Amino acid sequence: MKRREFISLLGGAAVAWPLAARAQQPAMPVIGFLDPTFHDAYADRLRAFRQGLKDTGYIEGEKVTILYRSAENQFDRLPELAAEMVRRQVTVIAAAGGSPSALAAKAATTTIPIVFSVSEDPVRLGLVASLARPGGNVTGVNIFSGELVAKRLDLLRELVPGATRIAVLVNPANFANTATTVKDVESAARVMGLQIQIFNASTSREIDTVFASLVVEKLDALFVGNDAFLNSRRMQLALLATRHAVPAVYASRDYVDAGGLTSYGTNFSDTYRQFGAHVGQILKGAKPADLPVVQASKFELVINTIAAKMLGLTVPPTLLARADEVIE
Repeated sequence: MKRREFISLLGGAAVAWPLAARAQQPAMPVIGFLDPTFHDAYADRLRAFRQGLKDTGYIEGEKVTILYRSAENQFDRLPELAAEMVRRQVTVIAAAGGSPSALAAKAATTTIPIVFSVSEDPVRLGLVASLARPGGNVTGVNIFSGELVAKRLDLLRELVPGATRIAVLVNPANFANTATTVKDVESAARVMGLQIQIFNASTSREIDTVFASLVVEKLDALFVGNDAFLNSRRMQLALLATRHAVPAVYASRDYVDAGGLTSYGTNFSDTYRQFGAHVGQILKGAKPADLPVVQASKFELVINTIAAKMLGLTVPPTLLARADEVIE
């Protein structure tokens, strides 16, 4: 071989080796983040989710890519979005926003790991075999919001001692969540001797209609179910409750920050951090079948005394003393 040919061959090999090495590097894992609706309150939750990922060694854009998909309040689009994630062969599906996302993801794949965040019992929903040993390709974080229903009703009684007729607002499009909420509210109301009336709303216009009915029927207070769509309309709900002088209790502090009266429920920043950390564990190699479902353990009572004054309510000092935060 001539010297010139040898040098050319060597130079070509020197270029080819780094290219081959780069080609053999593993692709960055992709998280498919599936949610019924994204709204401005999600900024804090997504920050917490990313922090949970970071805690396990994954930084978005550096060690992991996140594919965000929202059904934009159209729950019937979730199966289609989950199927897209399966076609794109994401590494793991993060099913946020409750049972609709989780059930859609589970129906779409039995092989891609799924991590959920739901408020209902995941065993009853058929998502996992048990909390300790999920047993399939699904695991996640359980908020157990239903167990807090009685405490929210009791909170309403403390704020409005004479209240006996309570309106309950739910989103019928979120069927599993609504069925659980109605069952839990009915059970708690019977024990407390309260009368409840169920109202459905899955659009902004229907929310307006509900409040018109509350005024006509002169119901004493409002219990708002835990739901992604209703959360996205929290400013509308808080404004209407104030305008029509309807004391209302909510499942998350997002409503109170928007001007609502009071909330008792999961600290969603902490829950989404756990959610992200669980996804990170899957990326590190943990098997969903063996990774126990995490139960939310941090809850918060938030009271808006400004809203209380506008509603003509006096918040008992004992209740203020129990609050995790008071907005004044």
